[in-house]
Amino acid sequence: MMRRSIWTKIGIFGVGVASLVLGRVGLEFVTQPQSSTLLAADPPTPIPSPKLPEGPLGEAIRMGELLVEQTATHEWTKPYVGNALHCTSCHLDNGRDPKAGSFLGVAAAYPAYSPREKRVITLEDRVLNCFMRSCNGTRPPLGGRVSVAITAYLTWLSQSQPIAMNAKAPLGPNAVPKLTTPIDNLNLQAGKAGYAKHCARCHRADGAGDSENPPVWGARSYNDGAGLARVEKLAPWLKVAMPLGEPMLTDREAIDIAAYIHSQPRPKFRLSEHLPPADRLGEYNADPAAK
Repeated sequence: MMRRSIWTKIGIFGVGVASLVLGRVGLEFVTQPQSSTLLAADPPTPIPSPKLPEGPLGEAIRMGELLVEQTATHEWTKPYVGNALHCTSCHLDNGRDPKAGSFLGVAAAYPAYSPREKRVITLEDRVLNCFMRSCNGTRPPLGGRVSVAITAYLTWLSQSQPIAMNAKAPLGPNAVPKLTTPIDNLNLQAGKAGYAKHCARCHRADGAGDSENPPVWGARSYNDGAGLARVEKLAPWLKVAMPLGEPMLTDREAIDIAAYIHSQPRPKFRLSEHLPPADRLGEYNADPAAK
């Protein structure tokens, strides 16, 4: 069974973030056929064949998906995670969802220029940096088993996708689209009411979640250096992901709920606290001025 993620099926808006998901849904490993629900979504990039390569590469891909689904608990990744979130908490269905943080085709967009790191980064850089920000943990070693397994899985999901490196941002072909409604005039009271109506049932009024439902703010959630710590990133994600399998939020609802969540406390991101010792770092690929 898939873990409930950063929201939940009847959680954040009635159904939650599977990574924001309330109810449990069947986990499909890379060796199994895709669900009819996912096929019906008519994703813009092809869903790869369930047949894995033989030998060590296939084993690495299989392990990569497992790490994406069990990031906070698997023995390989747990030492690098500082909260209760898994990759699939934001990249729904282990990144197979074609709209909500999709991994489909993402490897074809790298190397890409990153405004945050102020230089060109690789897919491996992008994965490892998420451990520091979204997982509020420590960056795993460059070229280590965690990095190799996860990037192998993401690359496998990108088969048949034309190479199209992104010169503006590290975004894949199925990146979450921006909202058409301007993100302004934020209404925290409306957001609070929306959260109480759609989210608190599973994630609690204090946003702390529980053993089945991920925290959406507080010490066990993502830090303020994560992408979703910005209203302009979280609101579009909520729009395409909530409720799970049947998105129904209006732009305004997504914006105000995102603003309310954003207004709550969460860990502060300080780069020096998330980088491992130099002898285990490899190279942190960022301009010295980047923060």
